[in-house]
Amino acid sequence: MALGFVFYMLMSALGITVLVMAVPFAYDALKFAGAAYLLWLAWQAVRPGGHSPFQVRDLPKDSPRRLFMMGLVTNLLNPKAAVLYLSLLPQFVDPALGSVLLQSVVLGASQIAISVTVNAMIALMAGSIALFLAGRPFWMVVQRWLMGTVLAGLAVRMATEAQR
Repeated sequence: MALGFVFYMLMSALGITVLVMAVPFAYDALKFAGAAYLLWLAWQAVRPGGHSPFQVRDLPKDSPRRLFMMGLVTNLLNPKAAVLYLSLLPQFVDPALGSVLLQSVVLGASQIAISVTVNAMIALMAGSIALFLAGRPFWMVVQRWLMGTVLAGLAVRMATEAQR
């Protein structure tokens, strides 16, 4: 996921993200791909026989490459990441203070470091949440439907949101 942030941050810092924002088709394609992915995740949560991501179960071991690609693709299909960097970084860059590129990269790297730290804490807490839910089947079902509903809602909002 962090590499996806690095990609968008560097695109923004170099001005390439403007292309995605200037060409409506590029933004829309990315937006609809992201919405479709969210809908797929929602379906995985609520489909008959679906499982909660917090449900303790034996899973086939994914290769580090597959795990890496899952995180990267998830982040690259999120057009909000491009919009975040394109709209956030310029607000804090002052050309009078030196290199705009360097300032943008430092600010983006700071955001990425914070994001990786927060995501790592969430990943570490997931084990505790899984153990809590394992002994409470009712709350496991509630969590699955809540997560599926939220993901589907986000997908619908992403797909129907007007381009800004």
